[in-house]
Amino acid sequence: MAGKKNKTMYVCQQCGYDSPKWMGRCPGCGQWNTMAEEIVKKEADSRQQGLSLGLSDSSKPCSISDVALEDLPRLNTGSSELDRVLGGGIIPGSMVLIVGDPGIGKSSLTLKVCANEANNGRRVLYVTGEESIRQVRMRADRLEAVADGLMVVSETNLETIEKHIEEIKPEILVIDSIQTIFRPDVQSAPGSVSQVRECAVEILRVAKTNGIAAFIVGHVTKDGTLAGPRVLEHIVDTVLYFEGGNNSEYRILRAVKNRFGSTNEIGLFEMRDIGLVDVPDASKLFLSERTEEEGSIIVPTVEGTRPLLVEIQALVAQTPYVPPHRTSDSVDIKRLQLLLAVLEKRVHLSMGACDVYVKVAGGIRIDEPASDLGICVAMASSFAGRQLRPQTVVFGEVGLSGEVRAVSQAEGRIREAARLGFNNIVLPLKNLRQLTSLDTKALGVKLYGVASLTDALKAAMPREQ
Repeated sequence: MAGKKNKTMYVCQQCGYDSPKWMGRCPGCGQWNTMAEEIVKKEADSRQQGLSLGLSDSSKPCSISDVALEDLPRLNTGSSELDRVLGGGIIPGSMVLIVGDPGIGKSSLTLKVCANEANNGRRVLYVTGEESIRQVRMRADRLEAVADGLMVVSETNLETIEKHIEEIKPEILVIDSIQTIFRPDVQSAPGSVSQVRECAVEILRVAKTNGIAAFIVGHVTKDGTLAGPRVLEHIVDTVLYFEGGNNSEYRILRAVKNRFGSTNEIGLFEMRDIGLVDVPDASKLFLSERTEEEGSIIVPTVEGTRPLLVEIQALVAQTPYVPPHRTSDSVDIKRLQLLLAVLEKRVHLSMGACDVYVKVAGGIRIDEPASDLGICVAMASSFAGRQLRPQTVVFGEVGLSGEVRAVSQAEGRIREAARLGFNNIVLPLKNLRQLTSLDTKALGVKLYGVASLTDALKAAMPREQ
């Protein structure tokens, strides 16, 4: 008897949108020529799918108050910065996706974590689909990440990988990278939407069933987003993005999804010859080469629960060219143009014929509104050619009317500034009124509460200076 003909669908290789017929432009993401023909795998029944993900109890409703609470055990990774981003450490049975540009440190970080766990007596399996095991050993020697309990295999066939998992029974599993792994029963090329989705679901099933903490490494596209289907981010428990160009020695690890912790925390690393090294005191590191010239101001930003002092530099110069340039790789350019318009309209600083350049020292990108006031003060200082009050930090949100609005965690910002020797704090007036229990004399700081952008410039750049 003749076999049944396989059903095919056209699937977008960018977003995963499928259609029974080919289309030049994907209706899901709008990209051209991304629809590829793939054989549709026969779907299992709903009960089988639930069992495959370890969700067999999900069909038994119960009162949420009767659900037992348990403290999830966490494994120390050996990196305090990675532990912070993960929410306190690795949870057995979880699945973590690490994404970043080539060469940014994804493989180096996971290999060092594997070596640390192996040295602690845990069984670890490192699966590489891009390198040979000799290449992994050479990198491990350079990173000082050689451990007897760290098992390494170069394999791309998921069925073979599962056999290794059954044999070794690891507690930690690393897949580097998910785009190189394939399932033989899925008739499409490795890295395609179907392969990435099916392989990720199968790895998740294995991890949940056996209590394995799985790390999978993912590639990024030219615009910095995760390569492959967006559904991959929904499958995993945690998504970590590496930020920082290859020309910068600092790397930021940011959680954009975390089912077991906060997504506001960041981890800061420094790239050295021995790989990524934790940076526990980032503020002191970023301010080690700060300047007292005009156009330079210190701003206490907050990433998660961590206050971080950064130096914002601005250069405003007359230009004969029209239109003038507004450039920044550290601040959103639209936000920079908005703040320039506020300075022009509310403070009457005529910067319309000036080139404006803004950057954050150290290659850090800041997005929180509390840095608005610092950016405005830095640009005004450079435009007027006046130095700021010594040992001054500035923070606050700037509105379109030129008002300075309150921000969160003001006390933490002040304490971090005082710890590093800054004694003049320019902050929103509302925040100042809320700090009734703060002992400024003990901290050795003087607070300047401001309600408008004009008041902030007067406090940061006094006439007697």
